Amino acid sequence: MQLKNLPDISARELLAVVAIAEYGSFIGASSFLKMSLPTLSRTIKRVERVVGVVLFERSTRRVEITAAGRQFVAVAQRFLSDLQISLQNLGDVATEQRGNIIIATFPVFAHETLPAVLREYRLTRPQVQIQLREGHFAQVLEDVANGLADFGITYVDTLPDSVQRVHLRREPLYVVVPHDHPAGRKNRIALADLQNQPMISLPPDAYTRRVIDGAAAAGGLWLQHTLIVPGFLDILNLASAGVGIGIVPGGVISDRFLTRLKARPLVKPALNLSMGLIALRTRHVTPAASTLMKMLVETVRAQHFNIRTQYLSTAGSLDDLPHGPYELMWRPAVSQPESAARTAKVVALETKRPRRRAARGQGRRGDAPSS
Repeated sequence: MQLKNLPDISARELLAVVAIAEYGSFIGASSFLKMSLPTLSRTIKRVERVVGVVLFERSTRRVEITAAGRQFVAVAQRFLSDLQISLQNLGDVATEQRGNIIIATFPVFAHETLPAVLREYRLTRPQVQIQLREGHFAQVLEDVANGLADFGITYVDTLPDSVQRVHLRREPLYVVVPHDHPAGRKNRIALADLQNQPMISLPPDAYTRRVIDGAAAAGGLWLQHTLIVPGFLDILNLASAGVGIGIVPGGVISDRFLTRLKARPLVKPALNLSMGLIALRTRHVTPAASTLMKMLVETVRAQHFNIRTQYLSTAGSLDDLPHGPYELMWRPAVSQPESAARTAKVVALETKRPRRRAARGQGRRGDAPSS
């Protein structure tokens, strides 16, 4: 701190000076302050001694403020007003009504998952300012480690000791291909199938890219990284446009992309990533940030893959559904009885028509005249 030679004056003493200036007498100020006249007189003399100027000219009949006194009173009033506002703001911060939160995360999470959570959060905390910073793993980690962001959400790798994490979920990796690409005819795509294919990939320092390249190297494979893009959103958009093939975590593939591309599980090897919330161990977390962190943790953990009925037609037999292509939008989890009921309904729809045709065929044979 560079502040030096600050006068040793309390807020109570400043208030005494302001009160005398406003009331124009020691008696009025003494009554307002609930302070005895001798004590008030000693207080003013002490302040004058500390600042080195006379603030009030006193006589037996009246008190007049000096020119220096007027200037000092103006400063004292401004200081007391700022102090009162600051204390009020501190109270608002404690009750989560004010504050500033900086979140670092990757773009798809900021676009797909965060909006609903932030909308709910701001219903009761409209004065809290929230700032989003987007980037891949290395950038999110840097923002958190440097103390720029209150917390980050990303696919987590090995973290420095200064950063702690809360595990949110694991996501399998999927290959995304244009609708008319031959690889889309398969229910699953092996990493070896991607050799010599034009790949849309993240930068080499991205966590997901390192996981994929590591698996390829372990299998003696070489992937052709033709187009390098900043994030998953770019991979999805470019794959939808037919530029090439990409590999992304399942959780980033939303409904709007499934009408323009196909998503197939990556196998041999099957890879998955761990998503987590990360924060600096030594950073003080404000009440407002703490509540938002809890809301995000609860929301992400409650989500799961939802199998859409209209997408089952391309998945092959019903026995293949757990491993086949399906819609990957994260949805609120449903209970086991609810999930079982939905599965039973799908099975009934798939098996109903063949049984009817068989029944009609048997009926026609049974109605044939005997001779």
